[in-house]
Amino acid sequence: MRTLGMGLGLLPVAMVLQERHAGIAAWAWAFFCGLVWPHLAYRLAARSRDAYRTELQNLVIDSALAASLVPLMHFSLLPSVMLVSVTTADKISSGVRGLWRRSLLPMLAALLVSGLLNGFGVDVSTSMNTLLACLPIMVIHTLAVSASSYQLVRRVQAQNLQLDKLSRFDSLTGLGSRAHWEAMASGLLQPAGRPATLMLVDVDRFKDTNDRHGHAVGDDLLRAIASCIQSVLPADGHAGRLGGDEFVVALPLPPVDAARIAESLLAQVQALEFPRAPGLRGSISIGLAAPPAGTCDLRAWLEAADRALYLAKANGRGRLQVFAAGPGAA
Repeated sequence: MRTLGMGLGLLPVAMVLQERHAGIAAWAWAFFCGLVWPHLAYRLAARSRDAYRTELQNLVIDSALAASLVPLMHFSLLPSVMLVSVTTADKISSGVRGLWRRSLLPMLAALLVSGLLNGFGVDVSTSMNTLLACLPIMVIHTLAVSASSYQLVRRVQAQNLQLDKLSRFDSLTGLGSRAHWEAMASGLLQPAGRPATLMLVDVDRFKDTNDRHGHAVGDDLLRAIASCIQSVLPADGHAGRLGGDEFVVALPLPPVDAARIAESLLAQVQALEFPRAPGLRGSISIGLAAPPAGTCDLRAWLEAADRALYLAKANGRGRLQVFAAGPGAA
């Protein structure tokens, strides 16, 4: 962008210098600013130990060089305003906070020094030839910056979508993250009294699987179980990973219907096969619970399902248990 902008900016400057019959020093400085400096700035940044900081300095120098050309043109109105505004816009579009303000003092200093060296001649008129010479930078550079900004916005949008996906889904299993699942499950508690069942799933002896077959196979097991959960999940159900080897499913169904889904899930997991670990067989325990009466508290619902899960594991694992409210029993 620097090479394009300063190269195109040289056109109106050269036109004004020709009309003013400028001397060799003015021409040499104009060619340095428009043609030599962009390549020099690139090499300075490329060879720097801190390329970012060096490029920030280069951007400030860009503004100073542009301002130094204004007195050379005797303040010809259109090209002068164009150079100053384009270089300032570049600082704003860089996205670096306050960069354009940091460039103002160097621009003013360069303008004063150049004016002193060139006598502060003033002729604000702009010829038709100069106006035409301004068109390339006004059109081409503006469109190039706009295209670059568009591409940047698209990349940011894509990254935001990816971050949103990462925040809503567990990267290993593809099920909902805990925070996302909790938000979805809370919706099933409103209004109170609507049929709903929480299904808490725990992988049996998962630590033994990792110790015997390795963590890669353990990850395969978790992914396979998550796939089984997704296959039995109804369209209006919500499945998530609580963490580790524990999954949770919120179903808009009464416990008796949810139990049939749980039984299907048990059968699918037990039928899993793992070519990398032929001796491994999947086994899960499941706790089911309806929302506790008189409450819309997700934590209380999870605790009820957890009690049922505890009984399922205590009774031999590889089975399901439905929580029954009231003293004594699940």
